[in-house]
Amino acid sequence: MSRQFVTRVDQDVGPTQRAPVRSVRGDSVELRDDIVAVEEPLEIRIARCGETGPGTPVSVTMRTPGHDPELAMGFLHGEGLIRSKGDVACVRERGPDGNVVYVEFAAGVAFTAASLQRNFYATSSCGVCGKASLQAIDVMLHSGPVDSTLRVSAELLTSLAASAHAAQPLFRDTGGLHAATLFDAGGQLIASFEDVGRHNALDKLIGSMLLNDALPLSRCVLHLSGRASFELLQKAAVAGIPVVAAIGAPSSLAIEVAERTGILLVGFLRGDSFNIYAHGERLR
Repeated sequence: MSRQFVTRVDQDVGPTQRAPVRSVRGDSVELRDDIVAVEEPLEIRIARCGETGPGTPVSVTMRTPGHDPELAMGFLHGEGLIRSKGDVACVRERGPDGNVVYVEFAAGVAFTAASLQRNFYATSSCGVCGKASLQAIDVMLHSGPVDSTLRVSAELLTSLAASAHAAQPLFRDTGGLHAATLFDAGGQLIASFEDVGRHNALDKLIGSMLLNDALPLSRCVLHLSGRASFELLQKAAVAGIPVVAAIGAPSSLAIEVAERTGILLVGFLRGDSFNIYAHGERLR
């Protein structure tokens, strides 16, 4: 990822900060500092090639600062506005704290106002809450099929949690972050990203892979630190990820996306046990 392509702003705000707390243990009260996850707004703006001005705002999301260009690229990829790094001329962080990411499309790549007609405010807990209508969600349900030739063993799936947890230092400090962790077909860790928003963590992960020209992720396994929601499965499908394993439960809509797109979906992955919700025939 070249510095010419991605321009970053040195941020004073980090992913964590200290907060004074009163810690109650039975009858005792202790005054001390706690480490908490930072939650700050990020605005994503897009522009046509050569366009001057502030660009067109497409999203405001509450996120943990850090890897914001990756988050923007992953978000735009999941929304179908870009398909590869070649669709983008440059990515720039703007604002005094880098709280605006400006994405300029490459020559020949265009967008229409109709494609942006939705309420793009997304909270840190649920990126799909900003959709303007149920029709937009129905369109997203019809993501194309992934390459479903990858088969994995139960032993590989149950080995992921320890490696994923080791790659989450901010969660160990705060207990308040979600993570999306990517493994190769042999169970080797490729990358892991943390954020207060589970969809932001996955956007950062997919955006990082996109910037490194690694999409589609057809020989990879995605590990989620919490539940498997519709939007996470939709983003995984667009990125070509054929196996998704979550510590928590999937939703009914997430299962539907997995069934339609060919994703092997596993939930309640804890210790040596898990539930298979879609395409269990690919477990060997």
